[in-house]
Amino acid sequence: MRKVELIATAAFGLEAIVAHELRQLGYEELKVENGKVIFKADISAIPRCNLWLRTADRLLLKIGEFDTKSFNDLFEKTKALPWTDWIPGDAQFPVEGKSIKSQLFSVPDCQAIVKKAIVEKMKEKHKTNWFKETGPRYRVEVALLSDTATLTIDTSGAGLHKRGYRKMSGDAPLKETLAAALISISRWKPDRALIDPFCGTGTIPIEAALIGRNIAPGLGRNFVSENWPQIPRNIWDRYRDEARGLILHDQPLGIRGIDIDTAAVKLANYHAKEAGLTNLISFQQGDARNFNSRYKYGYLITNPPYGERMSEKEEVENLYRDMAEAFQLLDTWSFYILTSHPALERLINRKSSKRRKVYNGRIQCTYYQFFGPRPDNLQGPFARLE
Repeated sequence: MRKVELIATAAFGLEAIVAHELRQLGYEELKVENGKVIFKADISAIPRCNLWLRTADRLLLKIGEFDTKSFNDLFEKTKALPWTDWIPGDAQFPVEGKSIKSQLFSVPDCQAIVKKAIVEKMKEKHKTNWFKETGPRYRVEVALLSDTATLTIDTSGAGLHKRGYRKMSGDAPLKETLAAALISISRWKPDRALIDPFCGTGTIPIEAALIGRNIAPGLGRNFVSENWPQIPRNIWDRYRDEARGLILHDQPLGIRGIDIDTAAVKLANYHAKEAGLTNLISFQQGDARNFNSRYKYGYLITNPPYGERMSEKEEVENLYRDMAEAFQLLDTWSFYILTSHPALERLINRKSSKRRKVYNGRIQCTYYQFFGPRPDNLQGPFARLE
């Protein structure tokens, strides 16, 4: 099977998590850069990675990379790339672009030049001057960074955070990919309880349940490259069937989501149903300042309000102080909190075991990790408080 070069894009701060996922899938030829992980694999990696990557934003097929400082150079080097190996004569191939710290700073001009270069390349093969663009979609991107152009084709379509279960969302929803990354960083295992006391519409608990049951995050959706003739339909069918066979249907879970907003809890239950996780997660309306658990060991993983607006800052700071009292009642638990507020440790009067800078959308945040004690070896899964 032919070898290809692929790029798994990632939010800033999550590149190492995406690289770990790729290694778990068996891909070792990795190169980690800002915002992406580049790797080589055979063509079957396109369906496998789209189905299984939990924390990557999307999967791109790399067509070529070169230095360029002039439009003529961009045209000629783009035209020299093997576009006709991938883009058929009836394909739709829109071109998008971005430019950072490059002499070719006009993105619309770069897009037009790349489009023209691909068309000229295709004219040579198909012996025609007109392409209807009514067939499969191949979204091309020209990304210029410090005068280096990287040309790719998107294999995912909608971003990989769109699992298919979130049909509706509340205010400022946490991306599914970031939620999965928070769980991955925590090293939570499905034989331990997990609570999110600010669960909103349920993203962290749902992603945890998908991980706990080993359900491929892309199993409930389609990808644009499923329509590409280069990837036979039977390959997609094989990996979907394989993913279904790897689901741990009998894995018990102790996952709970709490939110003060009744409408958010209703949406969380709806999303869990859409994800096929009905009765596997307990969602309830409640105040985060009063939460507790009957389990002796567990993980609290949450994305509380940040207080970004000045009008909310005092309220959020009081909320954090009140949360500290609940933490003291669960002194054998581990706590993982994502926030942009710089004074979390002071407000809860506790120093984190570890911190990690990540971005929630455009907001720079810190993921505070407070490690609890190791469970007693004699304590089994879901050990309860005495």
